[in-house]
Amino acid sequence: MFSPDLIQTALLYLIFSALGAFIWAPLLTKFLYKYKITRRAEFDFTMKGDRGCKAGTPIMGGLLVIATVTIITLIWNWNRESTYVPIGAMAVSALLGAADDLLNIFGKPRRERTLKQTLTLIRVHKFWRTRVWYVLSLPWAFYKRAVSAFGSHPGRGIQVHEKLLFQFVAGAIPAWWIYYKLGEHWHSIWTPVLGQIPIGWWIIPLVIFAVMFTANAVNIADGLDGLAGGAMIITFLGLMVMSWTAGRESFTLLNGTVAGALIAYTYFNVKPARFQMGDVGALGLGALVAINGIAINRTLLIPLLGFIFYVEIVSVILQVCFRRLLGRRLFKMAPVHHHFEFKGWSEEKIVMRFWLMHAFMVILAVWISMN
Repeated sequence: MFSPDLIQTALLYLIFSALGAFIWAPLLTKFLYKYKITRRAEFDFTMKGDRGCKAGTPIMGGLLVIATVTIITLIWNWNRESTYVPIGAMAVSALLGAADDLLNIFGKPRRERTLKQTLTLIRVHKFWRTRVWYVLSLPWAFYKRAVSAFGSHPGRGIQVHEKLLFQFVAGAIPAWWIYYKLGEHWHSIWTPVLGQIPIGWWIIPLVIFAVMFTANAVNIADGLDGLAGGAMIITFLGLMVMSWTAGRESFTLLNGTVAGALIAYTYFNVKPARFQMGDVGALGLGALVAINGIAINRTLLIPLLGFIFYVEIVSVILQVCFRRLLGRRLFKMAPVHHHFEFKGWSEEKIVMRFWLMHAFMVILAVWISMN
């Protein structure tokens, strides 16, 4: 089960992936600068301390990881029974992120009809057919209004209600794969104490939720130079060890490949960043974290494997709830890394301490998985 040859091969994939990403990283940086795929000033805010404005920094740097991992996997680690769906779901999420990144830069400002405006049109519009249409579309209007509280969108790219639908598709693909293609053995969930617990078709919504929640969690954490990249190196190294101990060869190699590409990405992303991950990398790799955790039957350990990302997204949820229900803020600003910035912590201090907390939790997850 603990094959020395497998872990040696995985480390070789990691080294090869890191070297390959290092080689073409300057080409990606040049491309992003040439076509002005850079952060705009209107997406930033004035921050106390020395952080300043990151306008002008290229985004979509996550392409370095997505492209490197995809190419290596397609050539040397392609398996329809294992890596086929994880890479596909990562690609779907990455394409969604890429569209959002590009629309944020080059798209035109979008006007979204509010729920109040829709209700007004139902009453006053002169055409009855149009009024009927607005009535029929009320559930969609309510849905947009409900999820808009969790968005912080400048109004150009994909809106939060649209993004959630695409992410639902990205989660539904591996959910279908696990439930219908992997057999009844996968209709149960592993627990550290009780072992396998059958949950039947409930595995489908569980997978969809895990993919959507983790992808958004990584996206929210991608706000400080080096934070998301460094934390994900730790996460995928943990997944590599867990896949190895579970005897899952293809996933061991895949996780090693991702960790290697992330080493190169993070080298260029530490402060001052040469480029930032963007939605293309955050959404794609976030989805991949969840899918790989599910595929090795360690779904309940995903919150530990993605600990700092989950802390970040929970801080946003709590902030919204406090403001809506109590009329006040829980944090000075959410996600929580901004809270510490307002308290006077340097960017480097926040990143390093978050890395250490995250590493401890990933080590804990690996230990639990092996017992």
